[in-house]
Amino acid sequence: MENHTGSSEVRPFRINVPQAGLDDLRDRLARTRWPDQLPGTGWEYGIGAEYVKELAGYWRTGYDWRVHERRLNEFGGFTTTIDGQDIHFLHVRSAQPDALPLIITHGWPGSIVEFVNVIGPLTDPGAHGGDPADAFHLVVPSIPGYGFSGPTHDRGWDVRRVARAWAELMQRLGYDRYGAQGGDWGSAISRQLGVTAPRQVIGVHLNMLSTRVPDDPGELTETDTRRLQIARRFRTEGSGYSAIQSTRPQTLAYGLTDSPAGQLAWITEKFGEWTDGGLPAVDRDQLLTNVTLYWLTGTAGSSARLYYETGRARSWNPSASSAVPTGVAVFPREIVPPIRRFAELADNIVHWTEFDRGGHFAAMEVPDLLVGDVREFFRPLRAGLFRLVEPVHLD
Repeated sequence: MENHTGSSEVRPFRINVPQAGLDDLRDRLARTRWPDQLPGTGWEYGIGAEYVKELAGYWRTGYDWRVHERRLNEFGGFTTTIDGQDIHFLHVRSAQPDALPLIITHGWPGSIVEFVNVIGPLTDPGAHGGDPADAFHLVVPSIPGYGFSGPTHDRGWDVRRVARAWAELMQRLGYDRYGAQGGDWGSAISRQLGVTAPRQVIGVHLNMLSTRVPDDPGELTETDTRRLQIARRFRTEGSGYSAIQSTRPQTLAYGLTDSPAGQLAWITEKFGEWTDGGLPAVDRDQLLTNVTLYWLTGTAGSSARLYYETGRARSWNPSASSAVPTGVAVFPREIVPPIRRFAELADNIVHWTEFDRGGHFAAMEVPDLLVGDVREFFRPLRAGLFRLVEPVHLD
């Protein structure tokens, strides 16, 4: 990967993985030492061995990284150094001169690869059946510790520090007023960016929002009750990955950095559990490009550190409300669906859409729905119809 460190300038970056790295990946996959599995257990104890073996076989013999490397390079990659860390990002400017700048952020176990199918419709809506007036200039960064922004080299890269880096990045690119969008960690970072730079961020669109439930929630609707039950079930049955990444990211990193089959299973399990309809909901090559990016950059451990750092900085659930106009797209298979009346206690909610299909990885599963909602949310903001509200602090 071509890069240079130590400069605050924005530098072109072209992905060019050495062939030796790809050969090593295939060799390791061929020599995988597979674990046993109890008969008839499927995915009950974790992702099933039969599925991982089949997918690993395709990764080794059928998947072509170079095809997807070329596609990523077509978008235009750059790096810049912020707060001592090299930050990699895609910067795709629209041909529309009055396009709205938008910074869009991935999460875990995702990457910039999540967005390859929404970049075109967002930057050039006229070519994708939309209104050219809805065009965006897109900035798509890799979170510090992830992909080509990794690994990190010092402590403290939590959500708040990432948001400060994003504010600096947008200023460095010459964008004084812009929007933010994200899901998963990208949701927390985008929301925090609005708190960090409320006069620059005109609006925040989220396809995941963690809502804080009061000790006395009052009378709940049937939908609210169901969503609270989903949240409780996720905490007890589905959050083991978060517990280990929040407490022992270094221990986890040894296995995932040494075994591509381990890295594949660790990430793919979440795509199987968090999508609407399971793994058929996402393109297999796009999924493998995402996994390959983690593998080739050796960032299993440094990406997990975001959980550790954010937990210790107590910045997972921010105490300050967000004054920035906020839009939320709710997809039915989101891991923890938000509850609007609780969200409104901490956020300036001006837009809320409930969809009947889609899951956690909306940009991969239902790019048409996500693009449409982003366009709709920002349309009145471009016209200045919504405004900031005074922030409050929660107890």
